[in-house]
Amino acid sequence: PDKFAQILGNLLSNSLRYTPREGAVRVAVRAEDAMVAFAVEDNGIGIPAADLPHIFERFYRVDKARGRESGGTGLGLSIVQQYVNLHDGSIKVQSDVGQGTTFVVELPLNKL
Repeated sequence: PDKFAQILGNLLSNSLRYTPREGAVRVAVRAEDAMVAFAVEDNGIGIPAADLPHIFERFYRVDKARGRESGGTGLGLSIVQQYVNLHDGSIKVQSDVGQGTTFVVELPLNKL
């Protein structure tokens, strides 16, 4: 349960950090068969296509100008992916610069 909470917390934290105040962050959850899936979607700044293959790498930050002082170590998404893998799940991301980002996590119910 703690790892599941951190998965959701890290994804929400990122969405809130990169979505303007007038933007929106949505969470959707559905359960089918033996799986639960949830999506965290925002209409924030988005992630450039060139950065998408690297976002789950430890210490990788899309915005290199942001340091630990302004929030973030570059570990959040790496931890998310590690915990999703520990649950035998999957994570997918879709993002467009200026349009927003959606993360979809699928986990087996018997691992929660």
